[in-house]
Amino acid sequence: MTRKRFLKHRPRVLGSWALGCRVAAMTKIKADPDGPEAQADACCGERTYHELLVNLNPIAQPLASRKLTRKLYKCIKKAVKQKQIRRGVKEVQKFINKGEKGIMVLAGDTLPVEVYCHLPVMCEDRNLPYVYIPSKTDLGAAAGSKRPTCVIMVKPHEEYQEAYDECLEEVQALPPPM
Repeated sequence: MTRKRFLKHRPRVLGSWALGCRVAAMTKIKADPDGPEAQADACCGERTYHELLVNLNPIAQPLASRKLTRKLYKCIKKAVKQKQIRRGVKEVQKFINKGEKGIMVLAGDTLPVEVYCHLPVMCEDRNLPYVYIPSKTDLGAAAGSKRPTCVIMVKPHEEYQEAYDECLEEVQALPPPM
């Protein structure tokens, strides 16, 4: 290595203030004491349920109540831990065609509607329960993703069967779309 290259790549001597900044930047930042699970629990905390209802598309029926929406988020979080979800239009559609059963949760603020408007028809043909929730951002956060998700299928599993059955009953009790 030549002297010119060596001088170019060597660390610079910084003043005390700049050195403090560099040291501060190099230290490890401690995570929230609440952790990522608490952040996922607060996925709806930014905007209220009624504010989210403003952005719904015209086909978002049957719509989950605020209480059912929270139950669905909790069930989705449990299903993610057991790897029992299908995420995204392409994956959900593929497994519906293969005959997989579960609760389909669709985001009501997805535009254009043509992205997923065929999925409720597929669910009705196969007697699968489906429900709309107000926000795709919150749906993605509940699934442990930073990206918004417009559709998730939750499959049954014995680890969270109680929560799943409770959600299933409430989704089936919702009035059918008109």
